[in-house]
Amino acid sequence: MARLFLLINISFISIVSCRPPKTMEESLITAADPHSFSIPSQAVVKHLDWNATVDFDSKTISAVAAWQIEANPDAEIIWFDIKGLDVSKVTLDNDQPTGHKIARRDPILGEGLAVTISPNTKTVNIYYETDPAAEALQWLAPSQTAGKKYPFLFTQSQAILARSWVPCQDSPGVHFTYEAHVKVPKELIALMSASNPVGKNESGEYHFTMNQPISSYLLALSVGDLAYKEISKRSAVYAEPGIVEAAAWEFADLEKMIAGAEELYGPYQWERYDVLVLPPSFPFGGMENPRLTFATPTILAGDRSLTSLIAHELAHSWSGNLVTNATWNDFWLNEGFTVYFETRIMEKLYGKDYAEMLASLNLQDLHDEIRSLNEAGNSADTKLRLQLEGRNPDDGVTDIAYNKGYFFLRSIEEKYGRNEFDQFLKDYFSDNAFKSMDTEGFIRYIRSYYQEKYNKAIPEETFQKWIYTEGLPEDCPSPYSERFKKVDEVIAAWSAEKPLDKKTSDGWSTHEWLHFLKNLPPTLSSAQMNAIDNFGNFTQSGNSEIISAWGVIAVRNNYERMYPKIETFLINTGRRKFLSPLYNELAKTPEGKARAKKIYEKARPNYHFVATNTFDKLLK
Repeated sequence: MARLFLLINISFISIVSCRPPKTMEESLITAADPHSFSIPSQAVVKHLDWNATVDFDSKTISAVAAWQIEANPDAEIIWFDIKGLDVSKVTLDNDQPTGHKIARRDPILGEGLAVTISPNTKTVNIYYETDPAAEALQWLAPSQTAGKKYPFLFTQSQAILARSWVPCQDSPGVHFTYEAHVKVPKELIALMSASNPVGKNESGEYHFTMNQPISSYLLALSVGDLAYKEISKRSAVYAEPGIVEAAAWEFADLEKMIAGAEELYGPYQWERYDVLVLPPSFPFGGMENPRLTFATPTILAGDRSLTSLIAHELAHSWSGNLVTNATWNDFWLNEGFTVYFETRIMEKLYGKDYAEMLASLNLQDLHDEIRSLNEAGNSADTKLRLQLEGRNPDDGVTDIAYNKGYFFLRSIEEKYGRNEFDQFLKDYFSDNAFKSMDTEGFIRYIRSYYQEKYNKAIPEETFQKWIYTEGLPEDCPSPYSERFKKVDEVIAAWSAEKPLDKKTSDGWSTHEWLHFLKNLPPTLSSAQMNAIDNFGNFTQSGNSEIISAWGVIAVRNNYERMYPKIETFLINTGRRKFLSPLYNELAKTPEGKARAKKIYEKARPNYHFVATNTFDKLLK
């Protein structure tokens, strides 16, 4: 889509360049990312100096983005991605005037910003202000925070939302370092995906440095009333003062996770690993912003049972942040590797059966996702290598990338040996550190590696059936958990009309309860629903995983006792993973969809754009 737009609108190039259109057309051959206007093979950003002021009254950020660039000798234009930014001025180097043009685009990609440069241009300075409705930014009123006293701001840049708050070459294939100077209200503190302060200062001005190159989707900013609690010399948790102690307790094994990950796949290369617990409106479980993972408060279960999410975000410090998918069509390279790595971390810390419970749940979710995509007519999206040109890359954020990717990598480990695969991963992360990788490059790398190091040939058929074919291969690995076997025995006994006995569930973890819920019959009588609820106390649960899973069953079987809990949960939780199953189940009947619309009207102001972009379509 980006290529087509540029060709159609080539006439405006004369405003910013004396180059004939033919040169621009030729340059489009190298515009490899369908979700970016940038052409890094001609002119690419290398370092950002960002000077910004955050204004909660106007819900805007006023900033100067000074980009150090590298360009080919014959390049006379550098392209940036923007979306809804009010660009007031663009200069070069020491504020020398230059021409620029904003090319209007569509609701997904935003606009292309073309800036005239000369052969010796070193810096492009872009003066701008964000829109109050910028898609990456969520401005929260005090009432939407735990403390209820101060406002809050956080960003979510993945996949292509960074362009709505920083003009950038918004492609995961472009890497840069950055420094930032950010001014915020004095009663608040600013944090970024960079070096961070441990407390507030009197000036309200904060300086940040990120010396390791990152992609734009890993740019992150949060501003709020936050406290700091150290866990180890290189890890800590930030959270609102009222929950920081609980968060630190929940993440007590953070240093063990980092050390365990290093033992598996090499040194942690980002200096610190801290976690920021955000307000409930955060749309994801976590976001792997370098040095500072953003996390949902829904993982504060009070029993450390949901911290595999932190292991997942930590694993991204290798798979994703260190070796990055080249485009969003290759998203599985980020997430499949990360689920594999996460599972290995959890196995190292808590044992094989614990990890197999996680893998078993992943496989159940994967089968559900494949069935859902097939029913929606989107079976092509069950391939690992996606075709997202002309679509929002957020469409690729499904269990396919995560769990089909995981089982593909696990299949290689099981067939060719775990020790061999572990060494492969260490070398893969080391050889490709701070670089981008596409699917074809990965295939070349792993085939060559196994042939040269182990004299083992991985056949082309392996990649065809896993990466380029819909659904799951017949030889997909099958996890096995003794603890889940015991849960299955309880379900089987109940199916044989034996009453549910709470003694049989003594010591069950969240994972065992989820396995129980996921394997119940789809249709249940009112008496059965009551018996199940009394067995697990699900309607009284404060565990978000349980509430979501049980809520779906309750909606499907008209269990009205759960309806008030579902409404409260949907209004006060922004994590899309939990919202989607509930809204989708409600939307299956006219009565349910009407109820969902009423709830959504109340809940929508609490959701980030990532969530509203999904549910506006579902509930229109």
